[in-house]
Amino acid sequence: MPRVVTPEMMDDPSVDEQDLERSLSYIRAVNKHLGGRNALLHHLKRWSSTWPTGETITLLDIATGSADLPVACVRWARSEGIDLRVTAIDTHEKTLACARRFVERFPDLKDSIEIVRADAFTLLDRFGPESYDYVHAGLFLHHLSDIQVQTMLRIMERLARRGVIWNDLIRSTFARLGIRLLTIGRPEIIRHDARVSVSAGFTRTEALELASKAWEHEPRYRSNLLSQRFTVVCEKGTGHRVALAQSA
Repeated sequence: MPRVVTPEMMDDPSVDEQDLERSLSYIRAVNKHLGGRNALLHHLKRWSSTWPTGETITLLDIATGSADLPVACVRWARSEGIDLRVTAIDTHEKTLACARRFVERFPDLKDSIEIVRADAFTLLDRFGPESYDYVHAGLFLHHLSDIQVQTMLRIMERLARRGVIWNDLIRSTFARLGIRLLTIGRPEIIRHDARVSVSAGFTRTEALELASKAWEHEPRYRSNLLSQRFTVVCEKGTGHRVALAQSA
């Protein structure tokens, strides 16, 4: 089945705040138990072996939701003695309010997380090229058309000094069946948004093709078939396809 992008109820500016809180709580559980958090941390842990001792590392989290992934990243970094600073951005005012309330639950971590309202497509105007070490987008790009995905990936690569992580959903029959089971008895907003999200997800071929068209650096794909999550990453300074072509 082709990708079908359908507006999600939680993105409506007039969404009921209690419904939004329920939806964000569900997404936090999905990230925790179905691989979204571990997928991001896997790459940061791998890359951290190259970080000089004492260096401050910066991460931009696009479409942060309730900022659960920034909290998880800073908590991990603190445990390793790493100074990680995260800028968590979203454009939805009610979602940002939820994110601020969630981060307030972690007073020992909140000074390392800045929550900012910003439009993802104008981030280069706001922050400038290579303004962050790493740029991450989780469960965001499936909201976009293919051409918008390519545009967003280009922006992410330009914003990053070191690497980019695209963290999203696999679209498959297995995923569709799984999400129907996981959302039985849930509120309508969760049932609707979870199911349309899977229908807007990506196959491996689609994700790699979109990233290859957008990035100058070689994309690398990693997936968890049980959780039906994937990441596509690029590391700047390695796998530079333009440079390789010029030197061939």
